[in-house]
Amino acid sequence: MTLLRRRATRERVLQTLYAYELSQEPIASVLENVLGDFHSDQQSLEFAKRLIQEVISHQPEIERLIKAKVSHWDYNRIAVIDKLLLQMGICEFLYFPDIPPKVTINESIEVAKTFSTENSGKFINGILDAVLDELKKTDTLRKTGRGLINGNVRSKPAPPASPEEPSEDQ
Repeated sequence: MTLLRRRATRERVLQTLYAYELSQEPIASVLENVLGDFHSDQQSLEFAKRLIQEVISHQPEIERLIKAKVSHWDYNRIAVIDKLLLQMGICEFLYFPDIPPKVTINESIEVAKTFSTENSGKFINGILDAVLDELKKTDTLRKTGRGLINGNVRSKPAPPASPEEPSEDQ
């Protein structure tokens, strides 16, 4: 899936979660209303549905992680869109091992620029970065794919493949 398709899909996930949050209608109904035209793009539809389901099913755990990082803010006064973007980002950290954390953070910031307030990008960046640091420290982050090794975030450089040859001055 291309980066632009993933971003558009994340935007639709945000819209779906927002509609679900405000309407309190069954998620199946909200999914059909917001994602109904995604049926022609099965890959995007599956990613969207999975992200939505993971956010909803792990919401208490995800909110606990957010609240720990915003203890000096009144959680209920944080914009709903910002909370949803944070939930989506943390969900990608925890349950989507093939998406690099930097991609998650960058995409969350970009979507915030379109759908939230002027300062939301900085706020979301700071909170997601703090949560990512905590997940690394507690060895809770499991990632595989480009830029990541051994099923976990690379914390130190890999050893050289072969011993270094002596320099000419030696």
